[in-house]
Parts: sequence; structure tokens; C-alpha cells
Amino acid sequence: MAKAEPGFFKHLLWRLEVLAYDSVRICMAPFSLDSISAFSGRLFEWIGPKTSKHHIAETGMRVAFPDASDAQINTWLSESWNRIGRTFGEFPLLGRIKVFDGSGRVEVIGLERLEKLKKDGKAAILVSGHFANWELMAAVFSQTNLPVHVTYRPTNNPYFDKRIRQQRAAYGIKLMVAKSGAKGAKELIHALRSGQSVALLNDQKFNEGIEVPFFGVGAMTAPGPTRLAIKTGAPLIPMSIVRTEGANFRVTIHEPIKLQKTDDRTADIRDGVLKITSFVEEHIRENPTDWFWVHRRWPKEMYRKKP
Repeated sequence: MAKAEPGFFKHLLWRLEVLAYDSVRICMAPFSLDSISAFSGRLFEWIGPKTSKHHIAETGMRVAFPDASDAQINTWLSESWNRIGRTFGEFPLLGRIKVFDGSGRVEVIGLERLEKLKKDGKAAILVSGHFANWELMAAVFSQTNLPVHVTYRPTNNPYFDKRIRQQRAAYGIKLMVAKSGAKGAKELIHALRSGQSVALLNDQKFNEGIEVPFFGVGAMTAPGPTRLAIKTGAPLIPMSIVRTEGANFRVTIHEPIKLQKTDDRTADIRDGVLKITSFVEEHIRENPTDWFWVHRRWPKEMYRKKP
């Protein structure tokens, strides 16, 4: 049965949502990125604990750090909300950030790995997680003029989706691929075989994926980046970002993850997924409040409140 087309009032609601977003963005315009970041951080630090997402974040932290004290968890939660708020507040203004303008706002380590890809005309699979302001990792490789296809999940509101794409284009992201199953995968394979890199975040729950341990607990994880690497032979290069202070960041392009190649493709894919997951886990341990804890990463039953 064909899905019903949205009616007039639905489109009106969608347009009003974009109008509200644009109004907020216009109000932000006179202020500096630092002041908007700080204000948004304090706002979310106040609002976040009053929402249902707070329980999700707290549950995740207790799964990942079972030995942490209540005081430590509460400190992390407060700082995590502050950083989430900063990330959302910064997004409309990211077009102001020029990674290589010498301002020192974004420090880049391992840039030579991207420069070599560009020089050699080679493609790579850039993989990471929702760390700090993850959008800035894309700003780094986009502003090096490295052709990279970035995967993203379209919003239900097509007008807002268009605005998000425009915002990302403002800081350099031009090649975006919607996550759309087989169709999206074919587009990514074609890009890699044409010498263009792809970028994917590989740290959220994916029900159709494979279960691997994440902080010692089974979590459904997308095998897509590993499958692409094995199928095309493109190197799997992990990236990370940390918020050093306020609206300042350090982006690192790490050494490629070495994938095993045996006659057992299923085992090879699982090995690659494990290695990516270990990379994500390692960086969460180093910077617990930089990760996006409000996502249900583990099975739903783990998040049910006890009576």
C-alpha cells in the first residue's frame, strides 16, 4: 500500500518549523561563536536533566563505567549536557569556522594522511563516532578539498533537511549521501572506485547489524564501513575530535585500521567491526563527556526504569 502524501497542514507545520529555526539563527547572528556556545551549554545543562534523555545518558554511563561513583556520574552528566548544548548551539554558526585560517580554534593532527590521499588520488573510508562537535571532522576534510561523500540521515521535514544541507555546505560539505540501504551502499561503492572517499559515523545502534561487545555488553553495530573496506580495498582511516576548551577543538586523523583478510568473509567483517568499536570505546574512555550519551546504544530493556 502506497504511503499517503503529506497534506497541506503538514507542509505548513514543516515550513513553520524551518521559520522558527531561521528566526533563532538570525537572532544568533550578532553574537560570537564563543558566546553562543557558552550560552547554549548552560541552557542545556539546566534543561537536559529535566528531560527523559537524562535517564538514557545516565544508564549508558553506568553501563560503560560500572565502577564510577554516583558523584562522578553526576559530574559527567552535567558536563555532558553542557557539551551537547554547545554542539547544537554551534551548528548554525559553523560556516564561520575556517579550519586552516591560523586562528587556532581547530588543531589538526595527522593532516598529512589526508594530504597524501589527495596527492595520490586515492580513496579511503573515514570512520568515527559522535564525539564533541563531530561536524567539524567533516569541515576538516572538506576544507582540505578532499572529495568525500558524507552519509547522513535525512530528517522527516524535507524543508528542514534542505536547510541542514545548506548549513553543511557553508562549511564545505558538498557531497552528501542519504542512508538508504542498498541504494546508498551502491553510491558509496561507486564513489570509492572512482577515487573519492566516504565518511561514516559508526557508533550508534543498528538493529540490522551484528552484535559485538561495547564496554563488555553486546550492542548491535553497523558493519557497513568494514564491508566497504573489504569490498573495495580502500583503507579504513579512523578520525576523532575532542573539545579542548569552550568552542575550540582538536581533530586527529589516525593510522589506518588493519583489517584481516581470510577465506572467512563473515569473520573478517566481524573483526573489522570489533576494531572500529574498540576505537570508539577507547576514545570515550579518554573523554567520557564528549560522547553523545543520549542515544540508546544498548538493548532497550537496559533502559527501563526499575520499579
